[in-house]
Amino acid sequence: MMTNRPHVSAARPLVLLDVDGVLNLEVRPGPGWQPHRAQSPIGTFDVILNTGHGRLLLEFADRAGADLVWATSWQHYANHEIAPRIGLPELPVIEVNAHTGAAGIHPKTPPVAEYVAGRPFVWFDDDLDPADTAFLERHGSVGHFRIIHVDPHHGLDEHHLRQAAAWLASLPSSHENTK
Repeated sequence: MMTNRPHVSAARPLVLLDVDGVLNLEVRPGPGWQPHRAQSPIGTFDVILNTGHGRLLLEFADRAGADLVWATSWQHYANHEIAPRIGLPELPVIEVNAHTGAAGIHPKTPPVAEYVAGRPFVWFDDDLDPADTAFLERHGSVGHFRIIHVDPHHGLDEHHLRQAAAWLASLPSSHENTK
């Protein structure tokens, strides 16, 4: 959802990436998806990753003039366990404490609100709901944003990237941004 508030920064937009349900699926849906063992902050897990996601995301970010950022409970483990397996470089990480957050708000949402600092962002996630959107809309350091829900049984695909590209293209140019 896009807020009505313009962003305060002329900096590049952000593309926030979740891992589980977006890049890591519970079942292998088809060719290109490969099983791996990966260490996370809470243990070792089987993950199913698509090696084509890295290329798609890098090309998307380049065309959109956006920066990729991890917004996942995998935190820094995403750079060591997920990124190399799908062809992404090391990315910035939004620090998430799974034990914080208001009732009904995903623990990732408050740290995301602080991290974005007025920059517009698209967030690919499978586990956010209207309470998270409402929190972001009310937060003072959040400007334009769009949450794109990804079905955890199918994962991120080109349809999601087209939605994000269209939304990013609809943003006002930086000279129109005032708060």
